[in-house]
Amino acid sequence: MELTKNFSLKEFGCKDGTPVPKVYYDNVQELANNLQILRDHLGVSVEITGSGYRTPSHNKKVKGAANSQHLIAKAADINAKGHAPKALAAIIEKLINDGKMKQGGIGIYSGFVHYDIRGTKARW
Repeated sequence: MELTKNFSLKEFGCKDGTPVPKVYYDNVQELANNLQILRDHLGVSVEITGSGYRTPSHNKKVKGAANSQHLIAKAADINAKGHAPKALAAIIEKLINDGKMKQGGIGIYSGFVHYDIRGTKARW
């Protein structure tokens, strides 16, 4: 199922093979819409590298936060070609500040950026 012109529902499934549950389709659609804005701004593909949705057991396995936004399909760990995590996070921050992307969580890691659509500012 296509969510946007560049993102499909399958991309957001749990890495343990579990698809995004239907109860979270609205969440994953909103997340994909925001990531599409980022992709259009960058002009390069945005890849979900680690997690989109996570089952509770997979979240525990990867030592995710107990209240992780991944559990409700509101988060994705991403990369974009040619953009180091710190630079990618700065671009997301600017798009949020410009009112183009939804406020949420941004976490900078060595190999990816976590972005979520929780609606409140969180940074790490």
